[in-house]
Formats: sequence, C-alpha cells, structure tokens
Amino acid sequence: MAQGIPDEVLMNTALIKDLADVAKDAALLHGVLMRAQETPNSSELVSYAPFTLFPTPVPKAVFLQALAVQTHYNTLVDMISQDAEFLQEALASTIEVDGFTARLFRIHQQILKEGRSQSIVLGLNRSDFMLDQKDGQAASLKQIEINTIAASFGGLSSRTPDLHRLVLKVAGRLEESQRILDNNPAAGLAGGIAKAWELYGSERAVVMFLVEENQRNIFDHRYVENELWKRNIRTIRRRFEDVSKTGNLDGNKRLFVDGQEVAVVYFRNGYMPQNYMSEQSWDTRLLMERSQAVKCPDIGTHLAGTKKVQQVLARPGVLERFFPDQPQVVEQIRATFAGLYTLDMGPEGDTTVKMALSEPDKFVLKPQREGGGNNIYGSEICQVLEGMKDSTERMAFILMDKIHPRPVQNYLLRQDAPLKVSNCLSELGVFGAYVRRGKDMVMNECVGHLLRTKSSEHSDGGVAAGVAVLDNPLLI
Repeated sequence: MAQGIPDEVLMNTALIKDLADVAKDAALLHGVLMRAQETPNSSELVSYAPFTLFPTPVPKAVFLQALAVQTHYNTLVDMISQDAEFLQEALASTIEVDGFTARLFRIHQQILKEGRSQSIVLGLNRSDFMLDQKDGQAASLKQIEINTIAASFGGLSSRTPDLHRLVLKVAGRLEESQRILDNNPAAGLAGGIAKAWELYGSERAVVMFLVEENQRNIFDHRYVENELWKRNIRTIRRRFEDVSKTGNLDGNKRLFVDGQEVAVVYFRNGYMPQNYMSEQSWDTRLLMERSQAVKCPDIGTHLAGTKKVQQVLARPGVLERFFPDQPQVVEQIRATFAGLYTLDMGPEGDTTVKMALSEPDKFVLKPQREGGGNNIYGSEICQVLEGMKDSTERMAFILMDKIHPRPVQNYLLRQDAPLKVSNCLSELGVFGAYVRRGKDMVMNECVGHLLRTKSSEHSDGGVAAGVAVLDNPLLI
C-alpha cells in the first residue's frame, strides 16, 4: 500500500467507484457512520458522516507513544483543575481581554467562594496530535491541543474499523484488513460516566446530556448513550433553555430537571460563546456548577483546557509543579509539546510578535476557542497582529509552531462531493477517561483513538466544521 492506497487500485477507476459505493452503502444501511444534517426547510436528513476510502498509514511507535502519554495528560488536567492559584496566574492576562473566558472564570471563582458541592470529578478528554516530519526527519509526535469539554467522535470512531476492514477486503487487501485495530472509545467514555454515576449513589438518578438546539452530530452522542443504556443507566437530553425552565436545586443541592434527579451532567454544549444565548444560559451554567451532580467537565476542568493554559505549561519548570518527583512523566509529556509562545504585554510578548510577523508561515495564531475553524495562518497572521501588536487585544491569543506532517494520498468521501484523489494530512486524537473521588483517583484510562484526515489545501477545521473526515490508522 503506497501512501495509503494500493497501487493497482489507483489505476482502476471502476474499482475505486465500486469500493466507494460499497463503503457508502455500508455506512448508510448498517448504521456504521451516521449524522443528522439540517436541510434548508429545517427538517432532518440522516446521511453518512464523511470518511476516507482507505485507512491512513501511521508509524506504530508514535501511535503507541500517544496512547501511553494519555493517562499522564488525564492526571495533569485533573491537577490543574484543582489548582486555583495556578489557574489564576495562568489566565490573568487572558481574562482581561477575552470576555468568554472571563465569564467562565467568574463562575470558577464563585464556586470556590461557595465551596464545591461534589467531590466526585469526571473527566472525558481528547488529546490531539500531528506528526511533525519536516526536513526529512523521523516522525515526531506533537500535541495540537487537549479538549476537556465535549470531546467528540468517540461514538462514530468506534464504528470506522468495521468500515475500513470491509473496504480492504473488497479491494483484495486481506492482510491489511486484519491490521485495522479494534477501537471502541464510546464504551470507554460511557465507562467513565457509569463509574461517576455509580459513585453518585442513586439508581433512580439520570445522566443528562446537555445539547444544542440543532445537533448535526447526534449519532456520535447516541453511541455513548446506548452504552449507558446497556448498563441500565437512564439518559436524558436537555438544552440550556430546558434546564433554565425546569431545573432546580433542593435543600441538599441535588439537581432536578423535569422532576428527575440528575447524577451526571455531560456537557456536549457550552464550549463556545454562541452557546450562551442569554444571561439565562449563564445562570443555568452556574446552577449546574453549584449542584451536587457530577459535572463533565466541571468549571475548573473546562478552564484547564484553554489554549493559554497549554502555552503556560510549556514554560520551563511548570510541569515539575504538578509532577515534582516524576521526571520520566515530565519528559514524556514535554516530548509532545510544540513551541508555544506568549503574546502578553511586555518584552517577551513583543519578541513573539516580531517573530510571527517576520516568518508567519512558521506559526499558528490561536484564540481561546474550541470547535474548529478558529485558528489563523500565514499572511492572515500579519493582518491580525499588525492591527493589535501594541494593544492588549493580543493577550487573547497564543502563538504556536506550525507542525509539518507528511501528506499522503487518499479519497475523501463526503455527500455530493466528487470522487478524486487528494493530498491529505491527518490528526490523531486519543481519548482519556478518569474519575476522582476526593483525593482518590478511582479510574484513569486511555479509552480509544480517533484519526481525522483533511485535504492539505485546508489549514484548519475538523469534521464538525465540514473540513476533515473520519479515518483509521493502519500501523506501519
């Protein structure tokens, strides 16, 4: 398999079309990959989620490195979420200029002042990496970001192995089909939720998925929900508006929504400013944070996933604060860091601005936003920084070294798009789940992986943003 596609298949247009039809039929008829799409008349259309025709080769060594470091990232995120002094110091400049992060931080401060109502902490996160291969060097694993809220595609990526096994078998590549790894992050994520629900201690209580009004990625959620139902754990789906209207806390701060006690609030919404449609939405977030329900994530864990925290962690000596007697853990984590630079006011930030303006193609400018499609590249970095290089506005951003993965060729299958070979870049996500009660970590696991691939013509954007597609690693 050269660059991810069998040479003989590349030369056979009819076979490629047949394989694509087989893949799409499997996705639709067998429910392998589905998502709901809004049509112009506001009705819902169920279609397959976009995916690659073939799995993408990934070096085995770096893949195993990413899996091995995930439990350390789980521990790191959890310790950051508990360190109020660190969060205050790390985010001090950002909250001066970024209103959304500031609102989240005010909720964090209020909860600290009132005292946390729940000692059980549930974290479901996803670390995203790319393989840096510039100047002909060996592949080096570098972290793009860590998602601590609404880490998506654990459900759909649990189904992609079956899809690519089928395609490879039809293509006559039986040996490669047997090398597609089993992968079920949906079960692992549900296992974390189930453990938190069990520790909460009420069999009648439900798990509440906090969701958007119109959810294009609903089937990704459903796989996790189904895993919970298998464990006889009831789930409900509610919006901010629903919780605002029917949610309340009793005298013991137990959260009730529509009269049902909520053991776990699983945030699949609430990570972007537009998710908070009114002051009622912010009040609702505070209501849930005040409650006895286990929050995934709680407000401290949400803040631990900000880009500014990521940049501060890359400073010399900072990781040692959290792993003072574990130099090997520090080394494992630090090995995955790309260059990260502050844009705070002062000499260090001024140096970063000059560096970015002189060679913008070497960097990525990142705001404190999740959801894909927010980063700034190339000449646009100059346009943005020139307008704010002497202003505190720049403190809402960080600068990061641009990672240079090696392109491979593949077919990207998406609805109503032409079938053609594309030069592609891939991003590896690793899912983590942990549960802590008080000071005791009762669960800390790597629970699966995700590979997303996009055409090299796109600088930024994930599957939900309509740029990347779902993929599988083929270890080499």
